[in-house]
Amino acid sequence: MQYAPDFSLPDQDGITHSLDDYRGHWIVLYFYPKDNSPGCVMEACELRDEHDIISQFGNASIIGISKDSVRSHKKFASEHHLNFPLLSDVDHGVLEAYGAWKSKRFMGKSYMGVERTTVIVNPKGLIIKTYKNVIPKGHAAEIIQDLQHLQTSLVDVHSSAE
Repeated sequence: MQYAPDFSLPDQDGITHSLDDYRGHWIVLYFYPKDNSPGCVMEACELRDEHDIISQFGNASIIGISKDSVRSHKKFASEHHLNFPLLSDVDHGVLEAYGAWKSKRFMGKSYMGVERTTVIVNPKGLIIKTYKNVIPKGHAAEIIQDLQHLQTSLVDVHSSAE
């Protein structure tokens, strides 16, 4: 396990968020390619719809990050009634730090872009689960199942140590 790289990025309302703002809580940090693209809408809406269930696990917070602008995030969040922050990483430094900025190919051409990735960060700031090449459909359910398993495992470890 490694510590999650720190960040300080504005959300869709221009409010700056940093990793330290979430210390003591579980974080579902998901990186996505583009506001309002079909897969990104599906993923964001599933996370929106499962927000209340996800937040029951250690008061978990959902945070989305892409290279889109604050203005683009504002429109995306408003249009789809998203109930979590979308952070703007236009310089893609945070995307790089988390390994989500990758070389991609489309129609024979190479370019740099976002690989759909999610990480779960525990309350101590450690990355305890990474999902690469995420398939949007069903991903929220996968996160819920893993959060439940991860937190149950921690309870079992603490109980057996007593």
